[in-house]
Amino acid sequence: MSRGQGIEVVARVGALLRGVGTHEPGGVSTTDVAREVVMARPTAHRLLTSLAREGLVDRDPRTGLWHLGPELYLLGTSAASRYDISHHARAVVHELAAETGESAFLSARRGDETVCLLSEDGSFPLRSHVLREGIRFPLGVASAGLAILAHLPERELQAFLAGAGADLAPAWGDAHAVEALTDRVHETRTAGFATNPGLVVEGSWGMGAAVFDRSGSPAWALSLTGVESRFRDDRRVELGRLLLDRAHRLTQLLRSGPV
Repeated sequence: MSRGQGIEVVARVGALLRGVGTHEPGGVSTTDVAREVVMARPTAHRLLTSLAREGLVDRDPRTGLWHLGPELYLLGTSAASRYDISHHARAVVHELAAETGESAFLSARRGDETVCLLSEDGSFPLRSHVLREGIRFPLGVASAGLAILAHLPERELQAFLAGAGADLAPAWGDAHAVEALTDRVHETRTAGFATNPGLVVEGSWGMGAAVFDRSGSPAWALSLTGVESRFRDDRRVELGRLLLDRAHRLTQLLRSGPV
């Protein structure tokens, strides 16, 4: 195998693991995950079978669905001391859900995507079901990714808009075309927090605020989601202030002690 082929295999394996992880805890079929990562089904099956031998994925013998494997759990436990912030963030997410009645979340930046790490439902009986733990969105899609994107350095923002950001409209609609996304970035920078007015799922609104690492980079975001009627103009101001306050508090906690 050439060096180029080896790099290609690694990229495909990474895409499959992320694809399987997006469907936890329910699991995903070979056909579905292959389609989502744009891979031929026989190739996906061959790679998943190899990953299963290493314990990196697991296949339910009853349903045939793929899940992340036990070896990934062990590796994740080893990496947690460096990357896991849930021990700091859990209480903050709980407070947001309790004080607002909306569903509250923590998402982390991973390259050009965000992945939801923590969630807690609020007391209001009607909920948005756009976000769940493990789901990934491109930066600029959903309020968490928009909050992170808006706080990137200008050079990094422009590189994203010229690259991955230029391809969002076909999958996510015209509201995610570069010009529209650029306008929302400016609005987010002005307000300090991001608002998603039902652009992912009609009637499901979200708001997000960036959380910064020790170098000052937007590495995570806190967000709230709910039905449109709960996000009227006057309440968005209140929710925005609350999100910024909790995001600032979490940023300070992360800077004052080990992650």
